[in-house]
Amino acid sequence: MVFIPGGTYRMGSDRHYPEEAPAHRVTVDGFWIDAAPVTNRQFRQFVEATGHITVAEIAPDPKDYPGALPGMLKPGSLVFSPPDHPVDLRNFANWWTFMFGATWRRPYGKGSSIRGLDDHPVVHVAYSDALACATWAGKELPTEAEWEFAARGGLDGAEYAWGEEFTPHGRHMANTWQGEFPRQNTKADGFERTSPVTAFPPNGYGLYDMIGNVWEWTADWYSPRHQADAPKACCIPENPRGGREVDSYDPRTTNVKIPQKVIKGGSHLCAPNYCRRYRPAARHAEPVDTSTSHLGFRCIRRAASAS
Repeated sequence: MVFIPGGTYRMGSDRHYPEEAPAHRVTVDGFWIDAAPVTNRQFRQFVEATGHITVAEIAPDPKDYPGALPGMLKPGSLVFSPPDHPVDLRNFANWWTFMFGATWRRPYGKGSSIRGLDDHPVVHVAYSDALACATWAGKELPTEAEWEFAARGGLDGAEYAWGEEFTPHGRHMANTWQGEFPRQNTKADGFERTSPVTAFPPNGYGLYDMIGNVWEWTADWYSPRHQADAPKACCIPENPRGGREVDSYDPRTTNVKIPQKVIKGGSHLCAPNYCRRYRPAARHAEPVDTSTSHLGFRCIRRAASAS
C-alpha cells in the first residue's frame, strides 16, 4: 500500500459529463491505498481462505427480480462482446451480453480461464464481493473523494492522472480503447482486454491503473451531480461521503430498482468516440448487484484506523 497525505483539492469537473459537475473543493485526511487494483492472485487467496462465493456464481432469487424470465435466473455476469458492424451507441445492449457461467475464474464465460492472468485485475466482482474481500484483508473501500484525490497524484485540477496531455510524446499512459468503439480496437497501447496492473506508468503518488484497465468500486452511493461549494471557505467538506441510498436508484428503471454505487477510473473500453471517462474526475453509476468484465476494485486503510 502507498500512503496518501491528506489535503484539499478541486473534485469533479465542469468541462465534461454533467454528473462530474460542479467542480468543488473538498478535504480528505491521509490514508493508505493499494498501489494497484486487486489482482486475480490476491482475490484467489481471499476465496481460498474464506470460501467466498461471488454474486456472479449464485443464481438470482426470483423474489428479487419480479417479472424476470425463469430462463434468465441463472448464475452469470456481463461480458463485453464486440459487434462486427456499426451499432447505435445509445444502446449498450449492442456490446454487452449477460453470459451464463461468466465469473472471476472464467472472465469470458465457459471455456475461458484466468490461467496466465494472475497479475491482471480481478473482474466480475459485485459490490458485496469487493466489500467482503476488503473486510477480510482488514481494509475498506475508498470513498469517491479519497479515490479521486489519490488518482490525481498531486496534480490538482489536471485533466489526466499524469498531466494535461492524453498521450504525452505519443506514449500511452493507460489501458484504454484505440479505434472506433465498440467494433474496432487497434490495440495501439498493446492490449485488447485487461492488462497486468503494473503495465503502465504509476502516477505521482506511485499508484498504478488509477486510469483505465478496469473501473473500480467506491463506497459512495451515486448521485447525479456533486454538491456545490459551501458559501464560506471555512466550510469546505471534510472526508465527504457522497449520496444516499434512497437517491441512488436509476429513475429510468421500471420493474426492479437496484441501488447504485459510484465507480471511478474508466476502463480498457473507454474510447474517444464513447465514454471519455479515462480521467480522475469522471464517475459512473453501477448497480450493486452487477458485475462485469471491466470492473474491479482496490482497498484503503484510513490513517486513524491503521495507527
